Amino acid sequence: MRVFSLKVLLLTLVAAVALPVSHAASSPSRTQNADAKKKVVQARGAKAKRDPRETREAREHRRRQMALEGGGVQKSGAKRRGAYQKVAFASALAGVPPVLTAGDLAGLNLTPDPLALSSNVALVMDQTTNEVLFEKNAKIPLPIASITKLMTSLVVVEAGQDLDELLTVTEEDVDREKFTHSRLRVGAQLSRANMLHIALMSSENRAAAALGRNYPGGIRAFVVAMNTRARELGMDSSQFSDSTGLNSSNVSSARDLAKLVVAAYQHPLIRQYSTDSRYAVDPGGRTLEYRNSNGLIESSDWEIGLQKTGYISEAGRCLVMHVHVSGRPFVMIFLDSKSKQARLADASRIRKWLESRGASVVSERRSNRS
Repeated sequence: MRVFSLKVLLLTLVAAVALPVSHAASSPSRTQNADAKKKVVQARGAKAKRDPRETREAREHRRRQMALEGGGVQKSGAKRRGAYQKVAFASALAGVPPVLTAGDLAGLNLTPDPLALSSNVALVMDQTTNEVLFEKNAKIPLPIASITKLMTSLVVVEAGQDLDELLTVTEEDVDREKFTHSRLRVGAQLSRANMLHIALMSSENRAAAALGRNYPGGIRAFVVAMNTRARELGMDSSQFSDSTGLNSSNVSSARDLAKLVVAAYQHPLIRQYSTDSRYAVDPGGRTLEYRNSNGLIESSDWEIGLQKTGYISEAGRCLVMHVHVSGRPFVMIFLDSKSKQARLADASRIRKWLESRGASVVSERRSNRS
């Protein structure tokens, strides 16, 4: 009986000890419960902060993207949604092929030069001596975009047309080539002088189109006049097909464009209109203020006597200028650059090169005299 009582007591003690242990093994602890609740609260909070404008498709795409990246945002260290969006946007852009210009397709982007210019084509000419000091692919004709408007202005000015005559923008002047935007609505009226002004200064396409259309004989006669003037200037590798430059068949070489810049520079009106920094016109309805498309115009470091910018996808970013550096006149041509800033950086690089070159020449002359 005593032995039986001891066994019962022993079994009771074992059961009492084993029950808490088994309960602990089968149920989460308080700490675990608290952690689980915290995660649920965080998840609900994250869901509540989700952008309400985000569609179901966008959320699914984001989840799939995170899964593909092996944990998504936190694993990459981009913990904020904004950072994730930047990463996703960069990833999307990485799959888009770059737009190739005519120069790129011709392999001109592989041409090295000692100044490491970004422009596929460049030329620097001393106007005093007509000596070409620097050139890169300067004889190859390429699309020139709105540099075409420099020839447009030359034909208009030399034709002696009435600059005070009012010209009206029509449907014919609307860009059906590149579908570019214009601030001049159909029906807008400006004098020929004002059309020329904003076409040169701000590359206003409808203004340039109106100038060509209002030439005696219309746009066809105007294009003939453009090509005739090009032949007279010795621009043998150039061809013009409209007054705006929106058509990529407007082509020229850097050597040809240097001749055009020199010819256009002889006309004070073209010099003034192309280098004004701002100009306001009233086409009827409200006044429009235009700014120069060349950012160097407002820089006190530059002395620019004439300039014109241009861009279409086939041509890249283009820039021609007549400038004075260290008191001497130079013509600068840059074609097929990849951005606005890149073409301006090329111009600054060339100017520094000319300044250092001029200092070297002066030093050499002094040493020869001594």
